[in-house]
Amino acid sequence: METTEELDLGSDPSLLIVDDDDAFLKRLARAMEKRGFAVETAESVAAGRARASHAPPAYAVVDLRLGDGNGLDVVELIRAKREDARIVVLTGYGAIATAVAAVKIGATDYLSKPADANQITAALLAKTEDLPPPPENPMSADRVRWEHIQRIYEQCDRNVSETARRLSMHRRTLQRILAKRSPR
Repeated sequence: METTEELDLGSDPSLLIVDDDDAFLKRLARAMEKRGFAVETAESVAAGRARASHAPPAYAVVDLRLGDGNGLDVVELIRAKREDARIVVLTGYGAIATAVAAVKIGATDYLSKPADANQITAALLAKTEDLPPPPENPMSADRVRWEHIQRIYEQCDRNVSETARRLSMHRRTLQRILAKRSPR
């Protein structure tokens, strides 16, 4: 899906993006504006809820884990205020349980990070009975595994022993993985 292509956004192109990763948030907001969305951003659950309460958007992209809580709280509020809203939940933790919870609360789709603007747009605009097309260049399973390990490692303040314990893996195995470059 090209950025110059005219998209059918309906009569209300309002889009709320809620993510605590500032660089990602700004990049995605610019990309979605180029596609014709009227973008508002929020960096926390509180800010997302405030914006959604004031003006419920027709479209929303919400990160699952935010610094001040769970993005599903924002999804739930948007769905309560606007039943026709199309909501995509993004997460770095691609687990079946969280995907099911997101959809039960009212998310239209669920994407694992890093998702690009084309994937997000396809998910937002997909008809309810259709699945969006598969990504052109999906991450390999090795890359997904590596990203997950890196995230846990950072959350453990770069403590190899603690990371290994939380991932239920041997410390030396983890050290070898961390010493390698990221897979493509």
